[in-house]
Amino acid sequence: MPKGTIKRLMERGFGFIKTEEEKDLFFHRNDLEGVEFASLNEGQEVEFEKGQGQDGRPKAVKVRLTEAEVKEEPPSVEETAEAPETAEEGSTEAP
Repeated sequence: MPKGTIKRLMERGFGFIKTEEEKDLFFHRNDLEGVEFASLNEGQEVEFEKGQGQDGRPKAVKVRLTEAEVKEEPPSVEETAEAPETAEEGSTEAP
């Protein structure tokens, strides 16, 4: 499966992948698998299949993060939330 790097993301829900052949390939948010468009960042490595758009031009389909990128994603908010502080034992403060 071809790989590339996200080169540019557009707010309107599409972007471009720099392929291993150094060509730019269009992709649309509807062609993503296993990842939300809003969570993508430029520079992330992806794998994809080559397809054809309605206009006949080449585009990336079945776009997903590579396994290396999935493992490197930062932890979710729930995973990084600290436990609430508790009063230390032997504290002289009144409750």
